[in-house]
Amino acid sequence: MQENERKLQETEGGDEQISENIKVSLEESAISTPESSESAIAPKSQNTSHPETPSESIGPVQEEKTSEKDTEKVLNEIEESNAEDAEDKDNEKRHHIPFLDYHAMSIENLVGEMQRLVKNEKIQAISKHVSNIKYEFDQKFQEFLEHKKEEFMANGGAEVDFRYNSVTKRQFNEVFTEYREKRDHYYKQLEQSLKGNLQKRLEIIEELKGLMNVEEDINNTYKNFKDLQERWRNAGPVPRNNYNDVWRTYHHHMEIFYDFLHLNRELRDLDFKHNLEEKLKLVEKAEALVQETDLGKAFRELQTLHKIWKEDIGPVAKEQREAVWDRFSNATKALHERRQEHFKELEKVHEKNLEKKEEIIADIANIADNVTNNHKALQQQIRQIEALRESFFNAGKVPQKVNEQTWSAFKEAVRRFNRGKNAFYKNQKKEQHENLERKKALLGLALALKDSEDWDMATPEMKRIQSDWKKIGHVPRKYSDKIWNEFKAACNHYFDRLHAGKNKAQQEEFKNLEKKNECLSRLRLFQLSGDKEKDLSKIKAFIAEWKGHGRVPYNKKHLNSKFNKIIDALFKKVGIGHQESELIKYGDKMKHLATTDDERAIQNERTFIRRKIEETHSEIRQLENNLQFFSSASEDNPLVKDVVKNIDQHKKSLDTWKAKLKKLNILENNRSKGILDTEGENSTEEEEE
Repeated sequence: MQENERKLQETEGGDEQISENIKVSLEESAISTPESSESAIAPKSQNTSHPETPSESIGPVQEEKTSEKDTEKVLNEIEESNAEDAEDKDNEKRHHIPFLDYHAMSIENLVGEMQRLVKNEKIQAISKHVSNIKYEFDQKFQEFLEHKKEEFMANGGAEVDFRYNSVTKRQFNEVFTEYREKRDHYYKQLEQSLKGNLQKRLEIIEELKGLMNVEEDINNTYKNFKDLQERWRNAGPVPRNNYNDVWRTYHHHMEIFYDFLHLNRELRDLDFKHNLEEKLKLVEKAEALVQETDLGKAFRELQTLHKIWKEDIGPVAKEQREAVWDRFSNATKALHERRQEHFKELEKVHEKNLEKKEEIIADIANIADNVTNNHKALQQQIRQIEALRESFFNAGKVPQKVNEQTWSAFKEAVRRFNRGKNAFYKNQKKEQHENLERKKALLGLALALKDSEDWDMATPEMKRIQSDWKKIGHVPRKYSDKIWNEFKAACNHYFDRLHAGKNKAQQEEFKNLEKKNECLSRLRLFQLSGDKEKDLSKIKAFIAEWKGHGRVPYNKKHLNSKFNKIIDALFKKVGIGHQESELIKYGDKMKHLATTDDERAIQNERTFIRRKIEETHSEIRQLENNLQFFSSASEDNPLVKDVVKNIDQHKKSLDTWKAKLKKLNILENNRSKGILDTEGENSTEEEEE
């Protein structure tokens, strides 16, 4: 054999081309023999369709010529398949490994099926399965990769910078490499064996030719002939591209030998009779196969019958050869015609599948032409596209001639939709980032309040934060889960604490109620002495005592208003303004923050105050904007007065919050220096807001 016929061929994609000397087609087959055996091969002009096919033309009628071509075609198909099986008995197992609907499988499932085949099946039996799997995988992965590239570019990436690391692709490459290594190893070992067997058979043919040139007793010659037959049966498989020509040559010279045996007709006729009986059995089996419902099974059995006809049974008498071969050939032709009818029906199914797929492609294209500009509606369209994709892959095979065209149309329709979808989300990116910032702000407030003990303040604030969160739209996907989980954890932490402490708190609240009622009663009886410092000290003591008694039941919260009203009246009497009085009240919280070991407490308090400052600023701006609507109204207008009064109140409140923030900053600076001064009187260091 030539070196280029032995070389194992590999391709980067599509169908695999295994060793040329192993995989060459029947039409291209030719035996390369040593120079000494050049004459051992019978010319192909002699009985090329079959060792016992008559060489005379059947007739000039066109229909009969067409019929002959069909018969020759199916015979060639059978011989080619038998040649492949003859290389290795395990080759036949390929007929029993089902071809799954690889087109309908996902890329992950394709990898799994490839792994199963390589692990569990004979490597020489799965070549076509692997080729089909690789074809579908390459198509689907390319579609997937193009989709990812478009997403990457839609997010602002440059095409030259696109990279995608796919675990599935890596797994496929690994198992495909394993398959190729096993395949190459198998054919490398097989090739040497097949080459040696071919040489043995060529030598047997030479010895067969030589039997007719020896001068010895015919019985001895016949005995040597039988020995050669036995050696031939045990000579082993040969390369599939040599198989048919070797057998034709062998049968050719065997027939010549039988003609040579005319001197001993008894021996020859005995063989002819036995061979005829065996071939008639094969004919009957072949004729029975026409009624077999499973055409695949029937055709495989027919292949086996042809193999036995060629390899196991010798010639029959010359006058019977044509008749017995015609019966066998006609049975083959009948089964072939049934297969052709089956293929025609199958083609009709493929045409129906094509219609389905064209409808699916049209539906995808319609959606691609009308991509919505609404997130919720677009998500619905995405689900529709996914369902259509699934339907496309499940619709079955289409005619081979339009397969590539159909696949290209499908990919283009999906790609157009993806481009429209990506364009929409690119436009939404800015809005989503703004939403992210708003949610981060709410998250900061939730974190600041999650450990708060001021339930009356914190609970409605947490509820407001949750309500605001729901009103904010989507955020970028890569941040969505993280920020939601953090926000949910903060809210759950707070409300779990709230609910867990309710029972205990209720008991304590009733005790606190008694203490506060008693404190309120004493406060009502309190009279100012006229000594400001002394009176201020007692007022602060009342405040500290009141704060120290803690919470009261919710339906008794009005006590706080009563208490504050009396306290505010007392502060006013001693000449203390509203802001100063609020800061005095805030002093108790400052003392708590000064002595707490929780480093986050001050930070949480600062976040809360800054939020209040921002909200107050916003309220003032809104009220000032509202005031512009009354530009033509008199200052005495009640509505104008009300707005102005409201603005003044918010400005005073703003000043108070800023003063609290200032005290908080001073406290933090002092804590960092190891100074305990809740009033901030001993520090001049301030932090800018």
